[in-house]
Amino acid sequence: MKKMIKTTFPILLLGLTTTVNAQWQQCIGSENLDVQALHVTGNFDFFGGASGTYRSLDESASYSFSNSGNDSVGPTRGIISDGNHIYTCTSQGVFRSDDNGQNWISKSNGLTQLLCHGIISTNSGIFLSTLSGVFKSSDNGDNWTSAGMAGIDSRSICSMQDSILFVGTQGSGIYKSIDDGQNWTAVSTGIVSTNFRAIQAEGNTVFAGGQTGTGVYRSIDYGATWTLLTSGIASSSYRGFASNNNLIVAGSFTDGVFYSLDNGDNWTQINQGLLDLNVFDLELNNNYIIAGTHSQGVFRFPLSELFTTGINNFEQNENRELTRIVDILGRETLPKKNQVLFYIYDDGLVIKKQLLNK
Repeated sequence: MKKMIKTTFPILLLGLTTTVNAQWQQCIGSENLDVQALHVTGNFDFFGGASGTYRSLDESASYSFSNSGNDSVGPTRGIISDGNHIYTCTSQGVFRSDDNGQNWISKSNGLTQLLCHGIISTNSGIFLSTLSGVFKSSDNGDNWTSAGMAGIDSRSICSMQDSILFVGTQGSGIYKSIDDGQNWTAVSTGIVSTNFRAIQAEGNTVFAGGQTGTGVYRSIDYGATWTLLTSGIASSSYRGFASNNNLIVAGSFTDGVFYSLDNGDNWTQINQGLLDLNVFDLELNNNYIIAGTHSQGVFRFPLSELFTTGINNFEQNENRELTRIVDILGRETLPKKNQVLFYIYDDGLVIKKQLLNK
């Protein structure tokens, strides 16, 4: 026999105020640590920081040290995977794991700058942002060659639609390449900040975290122009983003975590239970937002809580039509048992349902 649990609420749109009752949970094994990078791949969650790399097998509920062979001198600043291997970018170059993070091997041949800040994987290879430019590997990190931006302190990097690269710099604004780094163009129309420690692309949108006194910038025209976002989000320096099709999350230097369900038009702050508001990175796994902080380790927040609103008087509409069903990561799906799903209707209503076997 099926039992249906159903909660009805309107989706956050048009600047509606959100009330979130859940709070952040500190992840066991990460307490009091400096966390600078997060990554989720398959059933594994990773974080890297001042003391190396750690791994979780339970959706970030707990972590254990997993740094054998990785940089033990300086911090791990970035983690990425390409489907077959996992890579860290550190103060001592790049390291690769072939066994899901149990062991690491140095992979820095060809790098003329070992101090790395960001790393991404695309269909054409792995790209690395460093203190003196961008590098690329086409052979799983075995060898690296220059991919431009020589002499420019490149602090963050992302890929849009797997073919357009964006780099945020320290002191030189944002650059864009449409040819795998052979050529770069400055794209700074509408930008006041010159420092960008975080950059994230989702669909046709790019988000960039500016320096203190600015905030989160957004471009919806492939970087041609940028707009500073201000509705519900603090003026601060931003160092981490995470996103999926329906959600963008931003981590600030002084004000904790903000999220938006409408592509950045409106934001809501979620800091209850977060012991350090200096957030260095963010990530999403199947059920949680993961936040890495400067001094208190890693925290997780349930994704399902983001759709709960404080609106009590919602007008009933018997003529509404179902437009799609999505899971908590925003992926369109068919009805499934034993899973929280969101039924989205043409009038903006979202119904949270879970079908249980009994």
